Amino acid sequence: MPQKELQGRLRVSACDSRSRIGIFPARCVVVGGLALALACGTGTPSWALSHLTDVAGRTVGAQTETSGPSAQIPLPEAGRGDTGETAPDEDASPEDAMPDDTPADDDPSKEQSVTKQAPALPILYDVSKLPKPVQRMRQLIVDAAKTGNLEKLRPLIGTGPTETQLAISGNDSDPIDYLHSVSGDDEGQEVLAILLDILDAGFVDMDPGTPNETYVWPYFFTTPLDQLTAPQRVELFRIVTAGDYKDMKTFGGYNFYRVGITPDGEWKFFVAGD
Repeated sequence: MPQKELQGRLRVSACDSRSRIGIFPARCVVVGGLALALACGTGTPSWALSHLTDVAGRTVGAQTETSGPSAQIPLPEAGRGDTGETAPDEDASPEDAMPDDTPADDDPSKEQSVTKQAPALPILYDVSKLPKPVQRMRQLIVDAAKTGNLEKLRPLIGTGPTETQLAISGNDSDPIDYLHSVSGDDEGQEVLAILLDILDAGFVDMDPGTPNETYVWPYFFTTPLDQLTAPQRVELFRIVTAGDYKDMKTFGGYNFYRVGITPDGEWKFFVAGD
């Protein structure tokens, strides 16, 4: 069959038919001068032109006119090339035209967020370098604890606003009675032994130069437990058990007994817990 006659038949065939499964009229596509019919025949599904894309990757809008079999899919505009990329919006600012998928870490102009940890407090052992009032109070507590008699602590605990804190939530009972109640034995000597072990450990100077400055025993209270060296863990196990140590790591820090003495020699606290 002559080519011209074939082209004519293809241009006419099914160009004005409607799809049985859609509401959009079928269209013909002209490629290289040869009209190819879309949705030809009753058994071939048709697609709305709004579902077609041109070679530039753009969606082709549906056309309203139905007359004329020579409707064509718009070709890419000059200057866009055939790479599938669309031209930038002329109204867009240079910032809008920049790609937004560049990792922030690769952009040296952006300030990087750095998590800074507070510096660790120096661990101290030389009690002779403590302020004299602190040395005196520490020694008085040690001497009283070595007697094995809780009553020896009463004058050191004090009363009123300067009374030593013995519980995180506060204590309204007699301080010596309270220490008896938290001790594992009837005489309160376990608490005295804990007190001696704590004051024999290393210590730190917390909030130096401020009204809240306090010398705190043991230093584990301010040291991450997962950073302890082997000798430091031995020192810790003189105060707590290995099981306590595991529980503290889960908790997130040392939460056993600690002692605090202010620079002027006030016994500020002897507490356990968080």
